[in-house]
Amino acid sequence: MTTIALFGAGGKMGCRIADRMQDGPYSMLYVEVNEAGLENLRQRDLAPTSQEVAVREADVVILALPDKLIGRVASTIVPDLKSGAMVICLDPAAPAANALPARNDIGYFIVHPCHPPVFNDELDLEARRDYFGAIKAKQHIVCALQQGPEEDYAKGEAIARLMFAPVMNAHRVTVQQMAILEPALSETVAATCLTVIREGMDEAIRRGVPEAAARDFLLGHINIELAILFGEVSSPFSDGALLAIERAKTEILQPDWKKVFEPERLHESILAITQA
Repeated sequence: MTTIALFGAGGKMGCRIADRMQDGPYSMLYVEVNEAGLENLRQRDLAPTSQEVAVREADVVILALPDKLIGRVASTIVPDLKSGAMVICLDPAAPAANALPARNDIGYFIVHPCHPPVFNDELDLEARRDYFGAIKAKQHIVCALQQGPEEDYAKGEAIARLMFAPVMNAHRVTVQQMAILEPALSETVAATCLTVIREGMDEAIRRGVPEAAARDFLLGHINIELAILFGEVSSPFSDGALLAIERAKTEILQPDWKKVFEPERLHESILAITQA
């Protein structure tokens, strides 16, 4: 039986993974040093394992840790792993920043959830309100094998599918491509633009629009606008909307905003995350 050591097991992400992995086909070891995290493990009737024991016995290590800690913690783990072991990271930042220790006889596998899609076929109310995923809602994941034998990819994907279940598609990408997806696409671009949208709603409310009316109007329009832009419906934007979009681009967006995808800018963003 494959033994998996979950580092950061009592943290927010660690608890999600622990809940999913308890009844899986793996022998689980839970590593946690934070008192709040240890209490989370106690509430789940899970006993913590020391780092020394976990590193010695693990076939697979999952680093459910903040990006800024991964390089530091990995440097205390990786040198003592058994040959042929695999390390799983949940975000591409540390691997893309070369923060993982060099060791040629182990595998590095990276996975990140796509989260449940806006357009879905969920009928269960709890699934529809599972916005993060890995509870009831179906989601996709992206996976990358940074190094290791090809069979490590299949092993990593199988573990990832259980961690983030229920999973639909597991998209195989490179570490660099995953870094383009996050932080560049999902955070630098999408989260920023959505933050501006929310600030726009707040400004409408400040200018006298009733809050409930502003929220209902905006969220409904976001729904149909997303459907138009992503091909879920065949109806185009109206001529007036197209005119408003083109005029507003020059006021809201910098003309060279796509530079955030350039390798040097992406590298700067990744370093800021891992060295925060």
